[in-house]
Amino acid sequence: MPDTATPATPGPEEDVVDLLLAQHAQIEQLFLLVIGGTGDTRRDAFDDLVKLLAAHETAEEEVVHPLARTLPGGGGDAMVDDRLDEERQAKETLQTLIEGGVDADGFDTGIVLLRDAVLLHARHEERYEFPQLRQHVPVDRLRSLATAVRAAEVSAPTRPHPSAQSAKGNLAAGPVLAVIDRVRDAVRKPSES
Repeated sequence: MPDTATPATPGPEEDVVDLLLAQHAQIEQLFLLVIGGTGDTRRDAFDDLVKLLAAHETAEEEVVHPLARTLPGGGGDAMVDDRLDEERQAKETLQTLIEGGVDADGFDTGIVLLRDAVLLHARHEERYEFPQLRQHVPVDRLRSLATAVRAAEVSAPTRPHPSAQSAKGNLAAGPVLAVIDRVRDAVRKPSES
């Protein structure tokens, strides 16, 4: 199975909104694979989904949301606070699903509820936050932010951490959480074989 959690190589004109939209599509595809899959295929797709969601949300919290707070019109703070609340709830649900595993009772219901919440969150970003970014942020800055998001994703935790939900929180706790997550991932993989 290809690693769908790894974003495609960026094009020369890709900006941060293009990157995040492409990741939203990858997330939606991974949900389809988890919900429709069985056995190792389902487990692998869920692992890819968890990693992509963790990296994606961390990067948004570190790069995109702080910028959105500064947008003209005064609605940036409320818009971002709403997105952060959605992200926190999704992280808590995801954490519960991870703890139970894909074979747990209630996983099927939980993953559908998570999918619905995550996709609604993505649609809110696409409808409210992204158009504001495109309207008020210069194109060259949006392009450089795509690079910043990719850099944030490289050092992001691979699991959800609802308590680290701001740029400052992610920058302070993120590297430590990322190391812990990556060690946990490395230890877990050989025992699954």
